[in-house]
Amino acid sequence: MNKKICEMVADRVLEEMKKGIVPWDKPWFGSDDFVSHANGKGYSLLNCILLGEPGEYPTFKQVSAEGGKVKKGAKSKFVVFWSPKKKIVEDDDGEQKEKVFFILRYYNVFNLNDCEGIEHKYLKNGGVRFTHDTVAEAENVIDGYCGRNSGLRIQRVDESGRAFYRPADDYIQVPRKEQFKKIEEFYSTLFHEMTHSTGHWTRLGRFEEDGTHALYGSEDYGKEELIAELGAAALCGKCGIESRDSFRNSAAYLKSWIETIEGNPEMIVSAAGKADKAVDFILNGEAA
Repeated sequence: MNKKICEMVADRVLEEMKKGIVPWDKPWFGSDDFVSHANGKGYSLLNCILLGEPGEYPTFKQVSAEGGKVKKGAKSKFVVFWSPKKKIVEDDDGEQKEKVFFILRYYNVFNLNDCEGIEHKYLKNGGVRFTHDTVAEAENVIDGYCGRNSGLRIQRVDESGRAFYRPADDYIQVPRKEQFKKIEEFYSTLFHEMTHSTGHWTRLGRFEEDGTHALYGSEDYGKEELIAELGAAALCGKCGIESRDSFRNSAAYLKSWIETIEGNPEMIVSAAGKADKAVDFILNGEAA
């Protein structure tokens, strides 16, 4: 196995995790929305993680061959594959036989949305979209919270592969609801980020005024994530939304929470209390 490529893969995943992003924990889209421009085949789970954003991916050579060009400033990403290689080997009886080995290789690709003058072949509608009815109670909660917090911006971004809250800019970004397979997952994801936003220094003050917040993997990070998950679950319950399937329980989150709780058993009580305050703030504009 190619050690250099394995290190490249690890570095790519760790780069996202150090930003506080769990690259495999995304309830929107699926692997069918990550396809090769060459043949329309879906990428493996590992390559979906490496690419991050759904889309159709050509190489630079393919873009040029079809008369297109890569937009200025666009960055390539890499995908890995196993390439067969034949070799003559000698068995225990001294006979020579042909054996096939598989070598790990990689190549660079661009999201077709970062290219000009070249058309989609396989994701002509930009990938899978799902039709959902909005949940009136949930939309009322969102509108009420935004109405009381004029500085907060919530953007539902088409083609987004990320959901996050950025304290420094008081900004929430989530994919559009049409990108989620289940409407419950959309509202749970947005409620999760809204709960984070209550930590802004002008609200409940869990984040510092300079915009910094807990680093990924730290005790404070685990606690803040648990606050956000508990808050999202509570808000889903108040809106009559089933939240069990949308509660994020990936190994990465659980590992962070388990380590934090084991080191500080009082943390779960504290996190639940802060989640209660966050929910009250979102619903009523003040903490209980």
